[in-house]
Amino acid sequence: MKKLLGVAAALALVLGVSACGGTSEAVDCTAKIAIVTDKTGVNDKSFNQGAYEGLKKFEAEFKDQGACLAEPLQSGAAAEYVSNLTTLSGKDNQLVLAAGFTFAEPMDEVQKNFPDQKFLIIDTELKGENVVSADFAANEGSFLAGVAAAEKAKAEGKDKVGFVGGMKSPVITGFEVGYVEGVKAVDKNMKIDVKYVGSFDDATKAKTIANQMYSDGAYVVFVAAGGAGNGVINSAKELVGDQGKDVWVIGVDRDQYEDGIYDGDKSVILTSMVKRADVAAYDVAKSILDGTFKGNQTLKYDLKDGGVGLPDENPNLNEDIMKVVNEYKDKIINGEITVPSE
Repeated sequence: MKKLLGVAAALALVLGVSACGGTSEAVDCTAKIAIVTDKTGVNDKSFNQGAYEGLKKFEAEFKDQGACLAEPLQSGAAAEYVSNLTTLSGKDNQLVLAAGFTFAEPMDEVQKNFPDQKFLIIDTELKGENVVSADFAANEGSFLAGVAAAEKAKAEGKDKVGFVGGMKSPVITGFEVGYVEGVKAVDKNMKIDVKYVGSFDDATKAKTIANQMYSDGAYVVFVAAGGAGNGVINSAKELVGDQGKDVWVIGVDRDQYEDGIYDGDKSVILTSMVKRADVAAYDVAKSILDGTFKGNQTLKYDLKDGGVGLPDENPNLNEDIMKVVNEYKDKIINGEITVPSE
């Protein structure tokens, strides 16, 4: 009898360990969330990572209620988007998330084949009773990035800044236009160099573009290029840390201050235009757990609700610059300034 009880106890332990999250207490995964990414993966230090961090926060907070994550599925190329979305659909995943407008057409195709599967797409709008979209007023946050760039440049006697985008698209154009408007609001005569990588994963090309921009006199470069943006950051780190140059980067999507660290605790990140993909991912994942998921809607995140903007802490921006930035922020929120997106 004791032997049988021992076997039963061991079996219970094994089942407990294998259930959602690897704890010794069995918990059903009642809200299992899956994410599919482009080739830059969930550790791109930018957009994908932000969304995944939101999911990890959801899992950590509600694990005892059945929240868990599937293994992230990274796409090797755009041609794999449909097959990867299909792989994650119709199984035990209660929500399938994809971050980025490049997933719009593939998800539209797949969601029609799996009407009972719930989907979240971030950074674009997609219709469907089983789809929630999350859209960000990146133009508003980018306006503040432009103000910060121009104020910093003026303070140092510089007259040129830059913008490096990923793929030319309405989404990234919103970043560019907002940034340019912010720069011009501070100094209409400041020169702005604008270039595009043509992808979100070619960090080598982005670095080459940044090197040329800095060589041509750009003092601050704002990058909105996903994983490719790491090339711009690396360019600045080499120029500043190795060659003693005086240049800056404005990061994107997440607070990228730590990504720009060189020489101990210094960073080439002047500030970052934070786009809270983490909040969108967390909010919709929680709606799965709460049973409040409602498809065919677009969640809007703007400057007023904190969905976009600069980080709370900006070690490389002095009080005078932050005062100007916050003045413009208030004007946008109050409707005194309307920032174009195209």
